[in-house]
Amino acid sequence: MVSIGHSHRRPSAASNRSSVDEARSDGPEDETTVVEPDQGNVLSHIISQLRPGADLSRVVLPTFILEPRSMLERITNFMAHPETLLPMPEIDDPVQRFVSVVKFYLSGWHIKPPGVKKPLNPILGETFSCYWEFPDHTKAYYISEQTSHHPPKSSYFYMAPEHHIRIDGCLKPRSKFLGNSAASMMEGIAIMRFLNRGGPKGERYFLTQPNMYARGILFGKMKYELGDHSMVRCPELGLSADIEFKTKGYFGGTYNAIGGLIKNDHGDSLFELSGMWSGEMWLKDLKTGKKDLLFNATRAKHTAPKARPLEEQGERESQRLWFKTAEAVKARNHEVATDEKTKIEDQQRDEAAKRVEDGVDWHPKLFRAVRGGPGGPEEGEEDLDWILNADINGTTAQEQTEQILAITPILSGQRPTEKNPIPPHHQPLPSQENQVPAPAAAPQSQAPAQQADLVDFGQVDGSTVQQQPFIPADLHAAQTQNNGQRQKELERTLHSTSTPPNPERKTGSLIDFHDDLKKDLPNITQLKRQDTDTQSLDEFVDAEG
Repeated sequence: MVSIGHSHRRPSAASNRSSVDEARSDGPEDETTVVEPDQGNVLSHIISQLRPGADLSRVVLPTFILEPRSMLERITNFMAHPETLLPMPEIDDPVQRFVSVVKFYLSGWHIKPPGVKKPLNPILGETFSCYWEFPDHTKAYYISEQTSHHPPKSSYFYMAPEHHIRIDGCLKPRSKFLGNSAASMMEGIAIMRFLNRGGPKGERYFLTQPNMYARGILFGKMKYELGDHSMVRCPELGLSADIEFKTKGYFGGTYNAIGGLIKNDHGDSLFELSGMWSGEMWLKDLKTGKKDLLFNATRAKHTAPKARPLEEQGERESQRLWFKTAEAVKARNHEVATDEKTKIEDQQRDEAAKRVEDGVDWHPKLFRAVRGGPGGPEEGEEDLDWILNADINGTTAQEQTEQILAITPILSGQRPTEKNPIPPHHQPLPSQENQVPAPAAAPQSQAPAQQADLVDFGQVDGSTVQQQPFIPADLHAAQTQNNGQRQKELERTLHSTSTPPNPERKTGSLIDFHDDLKKDLPNITQLKRQDTDTQSLDEFVDAEG
């Protein structure tokens, strides 16, 4: 369901396409997968190379445990119950409004395919957009992008303008091998805002999510479980919910159980949560003792969003990108699925290597780095990492809708625009030394379809270059135009005037401050720093020559 998480938790084709799971899980038996003998051999071979605690993010998993859609698309499960989502901003009582958020938060965990399935890992620069149509003839819009590959980060934006709801989120899953289980540690946060309440930032709800476990991957039946604690917190109301997703013990307990408390900032417990995330969930008023049904997942029908037809989608949009892989997974043709999946992953590696060769930095197309820190416009929201690179500040729902639709195609018939083109690695751009790139929020002219390859996606492992809020024109031109030729010339000039490595050579440098700076310093040959957590020592030694 909700594809959000947090690092601070306590353990425990002709028409619009519908974005929807192949089937949904309706009970504990639907969360198990019986592994066939030949499939078990594949799993055993992969897992035999691992040790407990190993990172699974770089392990190629067999396609028979894959869900036939990308994680960017799976995130939409979070918004799949508009009947719980849309009424929330209009509830005047603050406590009941917070309770309604908790209900919405718990309403989508039941939406999943049968068995143990893992969504496809999005490639760097992959995007997915879609929309929902509501009975009152209003719409909600969703935009997402894979903003980092190692470590994986999926950034997303959702807004229902007429209902004053906005959600910004970043999912950062970390997979680990735990012996007979595999865990997805779901880090990151989502921030839901009611724009008709609170101050300039709206009334904010910070949401995290539980971890996900696949049990029995070596022997027995594979079983899907949610576990550990998640939080719903509203600083404007001074309320929070600590929700525990309980895993079944060896000798007792039950599957899919939840528990939790809703408290105020004074530490007073107001409500108790209980039940099963796949069935009935209950809310008990601790003051009156009254217990009410909060949500019944067994009878709930979710509303799937709509996406543009495949022929209108770009090559990096999820449904078109993974179409052949997904179709093969649905047909259980695992050989074809593996081949198609490998082609996409090999392409990503080739692009990353080419960018390194040509000195081209990658940055997201639709999202920018969060401007947090003391006094920053997004102070307190740093865990998002990336946020939509556009201002949605219209004074009416119509203006906000127009701003959203100007970012990237969402509705059928929209044409793509290149708002934030990335310098290509295969051809230099014309010299424009005195120009500064236009702000991301300003619409630009539409790019012809044949120029789509000007946007180069992919990422070198571990490299994520954050955009700066302002780049001087001369520096930008030096670094990007003519394949960075001006920057290279400056570096060669600096190198030719620097102190040569050979101490016997006395000519060639224009200025050498080395001896002047060194003569007044104390004669220290070794510095040490002690780590406050591990008490280990790091030694710093002056490099010679």
